[in-house]
Amino acid sequence: MTDSKKMIPLSELTLLDRFLFDAVMENDDIHKTILQIILGRDIALLTKNQTEKELRTSPLLRSIRMDVYAMDEEKIIYNSEMQKQLKYDLPKRSRFYQSLMDASLLEPGSIHFNLLNDTYIIVITPYDIFGLGKYKYTFRARCDEALDCILPDGAVRMFLNTRGNNREEVGAELVGFLEYAEKTDEETMLKTGSDAVWKIHEHISKIKASEEMGVRYMQAWEEKVQEREEGRSEGRTEGRAEGRNEGIEAFILDNLEEKKTGEQILQKLMKRFSLSREEAEGYLQKYIGNAKE
Repeated sequence: MTDSKKMIPLSELTLLDRFLFDAVMENDDIHKTILQIILGRDIALLTKNQTEKELRTSPLLRSIRMDVYAMDEEKIIYNSEMQKQLKYDLPKRSRFYQSLMDASLLEPGSIHFNLLNDTYIIVITPYDIFGLGKYKYTFRARCDEALDCILPDGAVRMFLNTRGNNREEVGAELVGFLEYAEKTDEETMLKTGSDAVWKIHEHISKIKASEEMGVRYMQAWEEKVQEREEGRSEGRTEGRAEGRNEGIEAFILDNLEEKKTGEQILQKLMKRFSLSREEAEGYLQKYIGNAKE
């Protein structure tokens, strides 16, 4: 299977690449280590990590696919995501994630909102969507009239930027980890001087050397290519359908201008476009209505 975009070898992936990030975070200990670096405190994960967790509150509503999802012993939920591509809608997107996470945490019909877990949504990017040069942006709702008054809703959204410039305001280990996430090589790991980053690097080296992981990566790539090709095919089909509809509309309007009767137009539609009588009547009713507007 081929694609216009060349597949990057597994050995050259960085932590900013979703496949490697998900694979690394499947390991409970490494996941905990990364969260501890980001949060600056010890945590004990309770549940086994879930990668690519889908949340949907209704079959009719849009679902979201969360990269890495876990809970600690205090029942705090963490959703972590690597976002390599530049997306300016991340703040609004995180709001949507938050709403679906909250809806999934309560039983249908429950009004016991105090049972909602505290949550952290963590997004790591190689760009600064806020433009203030920070390595870390942490958001909690607070009162405009009293900035020291934080809304105790338990929701925290955190955006990490691998290219910040405020080293003095951020722990050296977090800065080192973010720089390592972008390059993911031994040289950068050694520069951090961090045992935690060294442990992460050792695990990544094993993943990149794993034949089984290589097969998984190839399969994931082929699935992505297949999805892309199916999307292109659907787009072409939709384009043809749209063009056909436009042709039918123009045909009906031309015949109306020529003062053809409804029955004459129906017969011509059925013959010209291979339509059933019911389909032809539907088009005629639709476009006669448009012509009158």
